[in-house]
Amino acid sequence: MPEPTTPNALAHTAAPTIVVVGHGMVGQRFLEALADRGLTPAAGAARVVVLCEEPRPAYDRVRLTSYFDGRSPEDLSLVERDFMERHGFELYVGDPATGVDRAGRTVTARSGAVFPYDTLVLATGSYPFVPPVPGKDARGCFVYRTIEDLLAIEEYAKGAATGAVVGGGLLGLEAAGALKGLGLSTHVVEFAPRLMPVQVDEGGGAALLRTIEDMGLAVHTGVGTQEVLAGADGTVTGMALSDGSSLAVDLVVFSAGVRPRDQLARECGLAVGERGGIVVDEECRTSDPAVFAIGECALAADGRVYGLVAPGYEMAQAAAEVIAGGRSAFTGADLSTKLKLLGVDVASFGDAHGAAEGALDVVYSDARAGVYKKLVIGRDGTLLGGVLVGDADQYGTLRPMTGTVLPVAPEQLVLPAGAGGPVALGPSALPDEAVICSCHNVTKGAICEHTTLPEVKKCTKAGTGCGSCLKVIGQLMPPPEDAGLCGCFPYSRSELYEIVRTLEVTSFAELLDSHGREEARGGDGCEVCKPTVGSVIASLAPTVGASGYVLDGEQAALQDTNDHFLANLQRNGSYSIVPRIPGGEITPEKLIVIGEVARDFGLYTKITGGQRIDLFGARVDQLPQIWTRLVDAGFESGHAYGKSLRTVKSCVGQTWCRYGVQDSVRMAIDLELRYRGLRSPHKLKSAVSGCARECAEARGKDFGIIATAQGWNLYVGGNGGATPRHADLLAQDLSDAELVRLIDRFLMFYIRTADRLERTSAWLERIDGGLDHVRDVVVHDSLGLCEELERMMTDHVAGYRDEWAETINDPERLRRFVTFVNAPHAPDPSVKFVPERDQIKPDLELLAGPVLAVRTLEGTAS
Repeated sequence: MPEPTTPNALAHTAAPTIVVVGHGMVGQRFLEALADRGLTPAAGAARVVVLCEEPRPAYDRVRLTSYFDGRSPEDLSLVERDFMERHGFELYVGDPATGVDRAGRTVTARSGAVFPYDTLVLATGSYPFVPPVPGKDARGCFVYRTIEDLLAIEEYAKGAATGAVVGGGLLGLEAAGALKGLGLSTHVVEFAPRLMPVQVDEGGGAALLRTIEDMGLAVHTGVGTQEVLAGADGTVTGMALSDGSSLAVDLVVFSAGVRPRDQLARECGLAVGERGGIVVDEECRTSDPAVFAIGECALAADGRVYGLVAPGYEMAQAAAEVIAGGRSAFTGADLSTKLKLLGVDVASFGDAHGAAEGALDVVYSDARAGVYKKLVIGRDGTLLGGVLVGDADQYGTLRPMTGTVLPVAPEQLVLPAGAGGPVALGPSALPDEAVICSCHNVTKGAICEHTTLPEVKKCTKAGTGCGSCLKVIGQLMPPPEDAGLCGCFPYSRSELYEIVRTLEVTSFAELLDSHGREEARGGDGCEVCKPTVGSVIASLAPTVGASGYVLDGEQAALQDTNDHFLANLQRNGSYSIVPRIPGGEITPEKLIVIGEVARDFGLYTKITGGQRIDLFGARVDQLPQIWTRLVDAGFESGHAYGKSLRTVKSCVGQTWCRYGVQDSVRMAIDLELRYRGLRSPHKLKSAVSGCARECAEARGKDFGIIATAQGWNLYVGGNGGATPRHADLLAQDLSDAELVRLIDRFLMFYIRTADRLERTSAWLERIDGGLDHVRDVVVHDSLGLCEELERMMTDHVAGYRDEWAETINDPERLRRFVTFVNAPHAPDPSVKFVPERDQIKPDLELLAGPVLAVRTLEGTAS
């Protein structure tokens, strides 16, 4: 390697020109590093020219597959709206470099334009490797690398039924998930004996295989592709495999690895590695001191070509620092990986395969649950690495601890609760120098210099890469001094409620841009504020003029998991349907309808504790069909999926019971029909008992009513569950009208002032003055709010619409309820059931388990 002629690549040029060839993720990170150092045209420090091969600026290739989940190419962009203009960078999209004249120091673009340079930075990335098999160029063969590739696959898949992915690595499994999502029966062909052979060991590969096969994908390991078969018209018809078998497929995606794009360097005489890659030193200089290479095109000083984004970012930083006149070096990188493949968490870090001498394995394997955890430990107790499949929650803490002695016995970190673990090691156990964000090489100490997540993202870029560090970053953030809802808003939920109500705000984006923290404005919000604001807008919809349908427009993206499909998601990916049965009263005709629906759709039926009937096992594409049958019979949504009123339970009351003193069923029905669909900070439950014997368990509810000889007693703030609390008496001997009026006020005051996800019981204990204050407000009108609270409840009652009926009567809304966008009538093959007690239950059997294998100090590496 040549010795650098000067520590500053631009030292001898008054107005230097930097030409960057390639504008992918690493190229964009290099531009940001130049901007951070003031080496920009806007600062008068340099001219910067960027030649981009693709028709759009840099985008997030790590999240490429999210395009199939509804993200647009614009959503994937990594370039801020005015970034190029603000810094004066010249970006030429769709105009790649075609030649480099090192002697004349010029770069020629495909358009014919010639750009002189003082410093040239090659960030050309890599290209997909396509095995040299016959038929690889047949129509219907694709690679999986760019947005254009995805657009082409999406279009071709419209006429295909079966697809195959060649390659079972990271990108191959993402491609397989995309094909499955497009409605294709999907095969994965991997030459290695297991999936993800680079990242996971044999045990992790086996757990991953079982889980993926259970999702309906066919996996073929230990075999290669011999030939892609094509018909007379040149289109794909099948694949021949190395074991003599064949697959009938219509579409083939090659995802068998990548190779460095070093052709430009070869043609201009730069040194390249024997197996590819532009040779660079620790400063990322090539054999020509005026030329740098960064990212996947570079053969680093440690002799490796890095195919992950994090090492590319480190190279970009190092090169920018050197070009700016500083000192920096790239000597190697952490290859740790955490991602979610087909919904399965997979992570590996450090010496995942236990290659170090004397390494010992601590293994937990539960084949039934699809969980595999392995920690590689040195004989002195040092954590060397690990593999996590199915449960990678501890990755964010374990990875930074690599190379240190664990503070607890390693088996405690892999065993489940009840078997000696788990022990939760929080971020507080990490030293300040521990790297939390491996994508951008950001330490705990650097993160702790900031106080909010948006600030961390903006100042350090931590959390803006693969996203696996976000959970740990959130745990490191101190509670906002202003008691704000989250790092995006400086206001509490109740304050945001008042802002939305007073200013009649009808969208999350409007609220964030006008009242969010400065650093969060223009962003997407977070997992805390989006559902919270969505609930606030939904509860105020009739008052502020917003749509009351929670899946309209922007509201859909704000909802929690269950609200996305107006049904409760179950553990095997199916859904449950709970029709409303006010007060628990139902006619024989309606009972028959429920039975017929359950029979016709093969659903599991269960009577709930809230006096309703739950129907389990529906696929998402079946939901509108089931709702139609139920709505036609007079049923409506029971809102079991939402943070809203669930049920008003009742006993039979004085109509039938010889002890009853009031008509509890009638009151329960009236209350449930009045408050149905009322969105609130948490779920609401109620009950009405017809006498003091309390058969409806009213004192265990958020608002409970017990009949007296003179009327009704109203109790508030009760709940069951893990922390049961008896409700407190708010008022007694109320008439029907008085009871309804006080409940109206109580509920609206709770919705107005409670915190996010705060049950009435916790709210009542937290709010200043407790029950006495609430009684003063809702009974004695001490704040003068009662008229307004009553009016808002009147608005809710008048504006109520059944969400099921609203959906089935609108073709546009119905489009959401499909398993596969491209095959709306195709069932989800991963939703399977087995018989039990004359009904069905989810088929979650993978293999018998669990199996525990815990190392001892006398053990040997497996």
